[in-house]
Amino acid sequence: MYWQIILTMFVLLDIFAFIFADFLQTAVARCMVHQIPPRNFTLPCMLLNETFLRPFSGEVVDSWSGLRREHGASETKPPLLMNEESFLCCLWNDNNIDCSLYRASMRARKFISSEISISASQEIDSNWNIECWIKGKLDLLVCSLQFLKLYLGADLKVNLLYAVSELSLGDVSTSSLKGTVTVAQCDCSEYDKCECWLPSPRLNYTYIMWMKMMIGVTPLWSPLMSVKPIDIVKPEPPLNLHLEMTGKGQLKICWSNPVLMPYPLQYEVKISASSGQNGWQMVQVALETSLAIDNTLLDSSHLVQVRCRNHHGPGFWSDWSMPYNLGAEVLYFPPKILTSVGSNVSFHCIYKNKTKIVVSKKIVWWLNLAEEIPESQYTLVNDRVSKVTLFNLKATKPRGSFFYNALYCCHQNRECHHRYAELYVVDVNINITCETDGYLTKMTCRWSANPNTLLLGSSLQLRYYRSRIYCSDFPSTSPKSEVKECHLQKDHSYECMFQPIFLLSGYTMWIEFKHLLGTLESSPTCVVPADVVKPLPPSSVKAEITRDVGLLNVSWTNPVFTNNDLKFQIRYAVNRKEITWELYEVSNAPRSAVIKVQKLCVEYVVQVRCRELDGSGYWSNWSRSAYSLVKDIKAPLQGPDFWRIIIEDPARRLKNVTLLWKPLMKNRSLCSVSRYVIKHQTSGNTTWSEYVDNGTTCSFPWTEDTHTITVLAMNSIGVSSINFNLTLSQQMSTVSVVESLSAYPVNSTCVILIWTLSPHIYVITSFIIEWKNLNKEEEMQWVRVPPNISKYYIYDHFILIEKYQFSLYPVFAGGVGKSRATDQFTKGGYENENNASLYVVLPVIISTSVLLLGALLVSHQRMKKLFWEDVPNPKNCSWAQGVNFQKQKELVTIPTVPNCRA
Repeated sequence: MYWQIILTMFVLLDIFAFIFADFLQTAVARCMVHQIPPRNFTLPCMLLNETFLRPFSGEVVDSWSGLRREHGASETKPPLLMNEESFLCCLWNDNNIDCSLYRASMRARKFISSEISISASQEIDSNWNIECWIKGKLDLLVCSLQFLKLYLGADLKVNLLYAVSELSLGDVSTSSLKGTVTVAQCDCSEYDKCECWLPSPRLNYTYIMWMKMMIGVTPLWSPLMSVKPIDIVKPEPPLNLHLEMTGKGQLKICWSNPVLMPYPLQYEVKISASSGQNGWQMVQVALETSLAIDNTLLDSSHLVQVRCRNHHGPGFWSDWSMPYNLGAEVLYFPPKILTSVGSNVSFHCIYKNKTKIVVSKKIVWWLNLAEEIPESQYTLVNDRVSKVTLFNLKATKPRGSFFYNALYCCHQNRECHHRYAELYVVDVNINITCETDGYLTKMTCRWSANPNTLLLGSSLQLRYYRSRIYCSDFPSTSPKSEVKECHLQKDHSYECMFQPIFLLSGYTMWIEFKHLLGTLESSPTCVVPADVVKPLPPSSVKAEITRDVGLLNVSWTNPVFTNNDLKFQIRYAVNRKEITWELYEVSNAPRSAVIKVQKLCVEYVVQVRCRELDGSGYWSNWSRSAYSLVKDIKAPLQGPDFWRIIIEDPARRLKNVTLLWKPLMKNRSLCSVSRYVIKHQTSGNTTWSEYVDNGTTCSFPWTEDTHTITVLAMNSIGVSSINFNLTLSQQMSTVSVVESLSAYPVNSTCVILIWTLSPHIYVITSFIIEWKNLNKEEEMQWVRVPPNISKYYIYDHFILIEKYQFSLYPVFAGGVGKSRATDQFTKGGYENENNASLYVVLPVIISTSVLLLGALLVSHQRMKKLFWEDVPNPKNCSWAQGVNFQKQKELVTIPTVPNCRA
């Protein structure tokens, strides 16, 4: 049967070829092309046969051997393989079709568009049912082929060949197919159809296509077809169907397009008539993604679906969207709101109690089911719709995995549905700071956001645009802005760099918060790079203490790329392990400053920074540290205090004097002592000097009756001008004016020395106290005390069980008097010396004791009250009568009876 149908088709095609010979002679310079419509269509297939196919106008074309295959034949002659540039050039009318095998390399023939008629096919079994469309994402052209059962049992192979041209079909000829033919991928794995795919179609180009099919060894080709992909787009169905409400309470069904289409769309909306009927009401909407609906549709369950297609040109209708149910019990408008801190928002609500709409005046609003919103914030839009407005919103605090506040619309009897509206409040008050580097080549901007307040799936980015010069008085955002790449830092801040920069241009920038619920923007700020310069730090910083004056002199060199209108901050400190800075500020300084400091003989560390005098920009970084050198500023202010030790040699009648002095402190030496000068003057008016470079002692023999010594300190500037003098006099050494001397131990670190004087006529200039431990070979300690005191506290490390010697020397202008010494601590008597002090101290001690006792009594009463607060009153509780509450064992068994108090 299969071969009979093929032979019959051969005969019919040969007959029609001769009948339309005259027609072909007049139209031989053209090839008809079937225009693919935005629907399915039927296309005939041509069996390649050397009898059927004949060349046009005697041109040489590839021939094809006819397949005269009987049923069950075991040997066949393989066909001649055709070049991919070969195709069928066909001419047809309503009743006839004639085709010839053609090649693109032959003489060019014009393409003419003509829709082929199914009646032109000579064999009904050779027709293909074809549908081609562009998928909604516009990235794939699909052609679906359905064919008759006649060929299902055979080995089937289908190819779709195509060429692409920028020109329209009327401007394209057969020569345009030369070398540009591509074979599309086809899949015939399904039961009764094949699918072919052309990836990444160019929507506004012209596609010339034809089919080649092999059924076993039998070739079938289609006539040429053409299409502009944009004419056969099948959009994706609309998405996100939802209800919205206008400010006046009008409901509307809204949706969104799945992808951005290259042309406007028209829509069809179908709404179920009622739950008990199957009919649909069709409504056409043009160029809009919403449709106002009657509020009464909410009284019962209704379903809504939407589809779309090209509004102005040809194209397929999309599939219907997923149905949306209008019958929910509680409806919020909008169901979710994303807003910023400080803003005001409003929610609308329609509440149904099962199937009955609750009137709006009986609706109340709750926040998180914990806080009822005051009625003053309600608005009755109409008898069905209630509105609540929330003012001056604060940022939403995350609660576990919830980053929103739940807003409930409830019945006034406090019956609430489990559905709620979601309110997301984000703090987008983000401060952006920028600074221009000291070389004026780049501007770095920084900003930060609290990561704990960001919503899941949100993103932050900096947007900006540049004005030609300066900033406007009121910065605003602009749709022509750009996104600036910013990098996250370790401290959760972001850093963005502008390079190169225009110093006088205004850069307006803000932070954009993007989320699926919407986009928020921070307040825009405008920055001029010249106004935010952070200069380079001053260089060549030097520090020194000036000679004679004793001031800290700091000098530096101004940084490059700055003018002279700068102000400076100098921080300085004594250079030690823990530095405590002091700050000194100076404006319009001629690259130096002088600072008065307390300590002159220490090393100072100094740093300097600068900024614009008018206050714009930033302080520079601190300069590198400079250190002052410790050197002599002045001659020593005073010579050292000194004393003497006299060692007598009675056998030789000699006295040897050793001078002892204490090293000068730096604040006295200013700042060092290079040597000490000891000046001698005797009663014979003989004078001489000695020098001690290293050390604090000097010895000499005492041979004259009177010997005066002066010790001077010397540094690189000079010698001290104020000095101590000591006169050694044989005569004055016998003068005794100290009547008594007593030593009273206070503790191991302090001893009180008390003395009395006898009447005398001499002027005492000072006293010298000496002390030493007689049990150990220790150096003698000494101290000079004023002449107008009779008691002195000696601070040292004393071992009270050991023996000490204390000596007191009166010093006169003419020499040192006779000393009084004691080698034991006095017991008793010191109390009498301090009776007068006790009379003052005792009242203070007694008053303090009374106050402490009173405080203890008050605290005791409070503790007693707190402890017995829960003890039952026996008058009010029968079980408490006869119980001794002061006994611990009985207290343990007391039951808890709250009603027995008082």
